Amino acid sequence: MSATERIVFVPFVWRQRGKVKVLEPGAPVACRSQEDALRWVDKIRIGRLTAAGGQAVKMTVDEDAGEYGEPVFLDSTGDVPAQNDL
Repeated sequence: MSATERIVFVPFVWRQRGKVKVLEPGAPVACRSQEDALRWVDKIRIGRLTAAGGQAVKMTVDEDAGEYGEPVFLDSTGDVPAQNDL
């Protein structure tokens, strides 16, 4: 199998861990296109989806070879970790 492009939307939520609040990723959503992923980001932006923030990301993946390309961040909104923290 050859490398394919994967596009996902990742929501982020604040969770209480003891006395500390931490920002955690929610379940990623596989998207059919960049536009689909960007619609998820817009849903958070306009308040139709309850989450602290979200990111749309695409990357090239070759699962058979176990190779994953560098992620390309398409858009984000709200509270998300810095790109170098991922």
